[in-house]
Amino acid sequence: MLYWAFVFLLIAIVAAVFGFGGIVAAAAGIAKVLFFVFIVLFVIGLIFGRRSRV
Repeated sequence: MLYWAFVFLLIAIVAAVFGFGGIVAAAAGIAKVLFFVFIVLFVIGLIFGRRSRV
């Protein structure tokens, strides 16, 4: 998922260089959402992955 966030970030940067305003906003928004979803899933994985197996 982090991979896709970076892909959309790169698309946003390339589109910004060429001046496509609408595409920049959409790709940056998608990258932002995917990044935060990845962070939340990562933290949940850290919390629940540390259970002791007794």
